Amino acid sequence: MVVLDGGMGRELQRSGAPFRQPEWSALALSEAPEAVVGVHAAFIAAGAQVIATNSYAVVPFHIGEERFAREGQQLADTAGRLARRAVDASAQPVQVAGSLPPLFGSYRPDLFQHERVAEVLTPLLQGLAPHVDLWLAETQSSIAEVRAIHAHLPADGKPFWVSFTLQDEEVDETPRLRSGEPVAKAIEAVAGLGVAAVLFNCSQPEVIGAAVDVTRSVFESLNADIAIGAYANAFPPQPKEATANDGLDELREDLDPPGYLVWAQDWRQRGASLIGGCCGIGPEHIVELKRNLG
Repeated sequence: MVVLDGGMGRELQRSGAPFRQPEWSALALSEAPEAVVGVHAAFIAAGAQVIATNSYAVVPFHIGEERFAREGQQLADTAGRLARRAVDASAQPVQVAGSLPPLFGSYRPDLFQHERVAEVLTPLLQGLAPHVDLWLAETQSSIAEVRAIHAHLPADGKPFWVSFTLQDEEVDETPRLRSGEPVAKAIEAVAGLGVAAVLFNCSQPEVIGAAVDVTRSVFESLNADIAIGAYANAFPPQPKEATANDGLDELREDLDPPGYLVWAQDWRQRGASLIGGCCGIGPEHIVELKRNLG
């Protein structure tokens, strides 16, 4: 069992760091780097064994085309350095995951531009590479984007984790990515890429259990030794037209630390061994996970 960290953006906002649209969590990289270190340190102190770099919003979608072209690699490097600083200051063995976000907008597989993947992804990879222990493509909405990201990863031998985001509004009993693709199809696809772990994040906890079940079943049929993980958000169900990080959504009262733990225990029983939190899940939740699962 490995405990992951929680959501960065809301914790930055809670700490008083500058936080506004469209830059979102990327704003603190240049205006409040100490706050970024502080959030990482809080999650480590809570028990996180893996922390993700604050590079999720270092894409043109958030910081604009001109600034990304000018500063994208530098901001990614800063995100990696700050995460590594927090780890080095801790006595705990903690790994740094290089966060590779949706390159053209969260929850929006329709905005994916295959021809621009190298242009947007390369600065992130080059900036983060010296500082990270593994690569984490997170909040992925489609198989196509994961394949494209994998094709551009450096040949550095670092583990590659993929985390998909799921449809919150289930139209049938088949768990699906936000692209509408069945989870089973996505798992079969990434298993062939040599991933070290498959996770599900930035979705309501209610839809994650079924996705974990499908993933475990596919891995068993393939005799694949690949870890399974989950880190849900604390939002109400997000409709198909939603765009992640378009504002600070209200949080569900039932997903306080004890309430979230109930879901995490269910994922653990279903076979997940990497568990943390996404948007709205703070250090107080991670403490509960570490105490009861770690």
